[in-house]
Amino acid sequence: MLVSAKEMLNKAKAGHYAVGQFNINNLEWTKAILQTAQEMNSPVILGVSEGAGKYMCGYKTIVGMVEGMIEGLGITVPVALHLDHGSYEGAMQCIEAGFSSVMFDGSHYPIDENIAKTKELVAICEEKGLSLEAEVGAIGGEEDGVIGEGECADPDECKMIADLGVTMLAAGIGNIHGKYPANWKGLSFETLDNIQKLTGAMPLVLHGGTGIPADMIKKAIDLGVSKINVNTECQLAFAAAVRKYVEDGKDLQGKGFDPRKLLAPGVEAIKATVREKIELFGSKDKA
Repeated sequence: MLVSAKEMLNKAKAGHYAVGQFNINNLEWTKAILQTAQEMNSPVILGVSEGAGKYMCGYKTIVGMVEGMIEGLGITVPVALHLDHGSYEGAMQCIEAGFSSVMFDGSHYPIDENIAKTKELVAICEEKGLSLEAEVGAIGGEEDGVIGEGECADPDECKMIADLGVTMLAAGIGNIHGKYPANWKGLSFETLDNIQKLTGAMPLVLHGGTGIPADMIKKAIDLGVSKINVNTECQLAFAAAVRKYVEDGKDLQGKGFDPRKLLAPGVEAIKATVREKIELFGSKDKA
């Protein structure tokens, strides 16, 4: 059964660890992440971008697949199914389809409009028992066609959004989606500290978790980050493992072309990445 991310993130904030959000792209991805979370006895958040939602034939298909898998694989750790960087319309569609958590990314709107739309969603999510993530200050890099520079959020604006009653807050602190450029300046811990001081017990979210050095991740968790999003890193690991299988000619041996065999090394690579992140984030045995 899917659960809201509220309880798992409040526990993480109090316990000074973070829960990983691992984005899913297909059946293999979902299965690998769920099995690893179960094996590590860790709560987990499955993230779905609007682009991945379209790719996987819509939000109802995804809900059916994830709920079926939780039952079929005997998953007992808490699992939240979360819309990543959702538009207002996307958030409404996911709520209707049966997601247990949504993100409304109003960071590209003027702050007043971000507040108005977030407020509406707070009321709907509260009524249905879902968790809601809001964003202030665009995260750098590219996410479904929206390109940001990795700017830092205004702590006062963060407080305005946090005070609306959202479950968790994503704030730009110099983080970037995708691979980090060579001249990246690193996370702004000063901004994070100022946001944390104003938002108190609110779990904070770090987007663009791929490629941030481990010591920075640990410091961010110390400063109130309770949810860390990982996507690119799993994609790179999956692609490298499948490439090696094909380059080694294994798809030409016997029934090596069978998709179950062809994609198996990629699945193992996702599992290894998720395992490593759960250890780093400190959520192992926190289910």
